[in-house]
Amino acid sequence: MNTSLLAIPILLPIAGAAIGLLLPRNSRTQSIAGIATFAGTLVAALWILWSISQVGFLKLELGSWQAPFGISLVADKLAAAMVAISSLVGLAISIYALGDLSQELRKRWFYPLSLFLVAAVNGAFLSADLFNLYVWFEIMLISSFGLMLLGGGKNQFEGGFKYVAINLVASALFLAGLGLLYGKIGTLNMADIALKLSVSPGGPMINSSAVFFLVAFAIKAGMFPFFFWLPASYHTPPISVSALFAGLLTKVGVYALIRSNTLIFTQEADFLRGVLVALSLATMFTGVLGAAAQFDIKRILSFHIISQIGYMTLGLAVFTELAIAAAIFYTLHHIIVKTNLFLIAGIVSKKTGTDDLSAIGGLYKAAPWLALLFFIPAFSLGGIPPLSGFWAKFALVKESLDQSFYWATAIALIVGIMTLFSMTKIWAEAFWKKSPGLFKISKLTQRETWTLYGPVAAFSAITLIIGLNAQPLFEFSSEAAAQLLSPNQYIEFALPAEYVTSIRLQSVQEIALNATVTP
Repeated sequence: MNTSLLAIPILLPIAGAAIGLLLPRNSRTQSIAGIATFAGTLVAALWILWSISQVGFLKLELGSWQAPFGISLVADKLAAAMVAISSLVGLAISIYALGDLSQELRKRWFYPLSLFLVAAVNGAFLSADLFNLYVWFEIMLISSFGLMLLGGGKNQFEGGFKYVAINLVASALFLAGLGLLYGKIGTLNMADIALKLSVSPGGPMINSSAVFFLVAFAIKAGMFPFFFWLPASYHTPPISVSALFAGLLTKVGVYALIRSNTLIFTQEADFLRGVLVALSLATMFTGVLGAAAQFDIKRILSFHIISQIGYMTLGLAVFTELAIAAAIFYTLHHIIVKTNLFLIAGIVSKKTGTDDLSAIGGLYKAAPWLALLFFIPAFSLGGIPPLSGFWAKFALVKESLDQSFYWATAIALIVGIMTLFSMTKIWAEAFWKKSPGLFKISKLTQRETWTLYGPVAAFSAITLIIGLNAQPLFEFSSEAAAQLLSPNQYIEFALPAEYVTSIRLQSVQEIALNATVTP
């Protein structure tokens, strides 16, 4: 198996972004180069996903330096799926932007910045080293800040400042946690940390790093009480940028929580699990309350990102194979659905000239295909069978009940009902009610129709396929969860066998020595 494949979803978008910066500032040239690069990245990501389905793991050690001393990329089923779906979102947004963004905005490095962002997201998913994960977080932050300021409006500067300020705090906390962990363990390779902690639990110093990591990743994921930056910023940039953010950025935080708590901090599982349950439930409830109070489509969808993150992290908190499988399924489903809802919101805004639900109406008659395309992801988000969101919530609720998380089950069901209320509010106001006549519903050009509706139709079709045939994705999610709950598989694959043996043997000798000298 050619392990150099792992570098392609990172290096190809970086190369495409660099070429884009060198190309003339021509919207057509930038668009062609960007879309072609995203398409190549998706092909490579799907190839990796297929390879992983055959062999289970892939590893690439850069510069011929063996782990844990060099830079390594490791992909298991979760990482491969996340790389594939992030590359798919990047390609869909790159096509959608042709109809959404003006030529002037596309010339302002939209495609290079988007490529840098997707490269950083893929790098975070594939990184086998915590410091490299930190580096990818920073590249994500820089590129997303550039995208957020695209167009240069006052609201964008305000939202961008809030976004960067709180994420810099998260980066500082992550770096502090890294320093403490390195001082105690002497390595930042994730498999090496897991190996050393498995033979010699770290105690209070490791708990302190776990708390730093939990807070940093919770900020990145938009969890309670750190979520306020998200609804204050995600609605401000152009919809192509908002959809890219909605689909990917918070999911990197969720991925980091899952990876760190199933591989590294397994000794502190009980301590972290209780905190995660409380934060997850608070995240669900506050997010859906914020959505219920809004009348701006993009603000409603932004708050719903928060509430849905709570479902994903609740699966991690329950910490059984079925619960984590449900969290993985939910994450993959949510990336598609939430990206699609933002893209649909962009079409609504383009046709009506506003995001205010009180000023919109009559779209069911004026744009019946748009109404259908909205119905599918909206009611999937609400958990209506047989759409994809139902199966994710059903598995999570069932396992929460089986594990006696009764309060969590009750709140998850209440939040599901309130989510459905928010989606029906958009449906009733924008599509069903009679138009108040404040805005004329405009027609799209043929080019806008193809580029805007194409990605939306594709994502709606994926949602339907997952819902009507959920078993293959759920089986894949279960296999990914089984890998996560068997950290020794990751350790023994990511590290040389002789190194693993020497660390374990050294630990046995130290235990024997301590037993000998203890009176």
